Amino acid sequence: MGIIIWLIVGGVVGWLASLIMRTDAQQGILMNIVVGIIGAVLAGFILGKGNINQGLTVETFLWSLLGAVILLAVVNLVRRGSVR
Repeated sequence: MGIIIWLIVGGVVGWLASLIMRTDAQQGILMNIVVGIIGAVLAGFILGKGNINQGLTVETFLWSLLGAVILLAVVNLVRRGSVR
């Protein structure tokens, strides 16, 4: 059940992050899920917040979204040399 929650939350978080960073047209659903999951993991490990294994709350969702936005900013910086 945990993996299904990670995929759903990862997809939503990745999609919202790609809308915020204006990269939605460049990525598909699979990339949104990957970015959302990796962003959530980064937020959980680096910031010490956003661990959805302990329960999905608004706070963990927002930390996961922040991690995904930061991840997309870094990817854009590496790809293009500038953050959109």
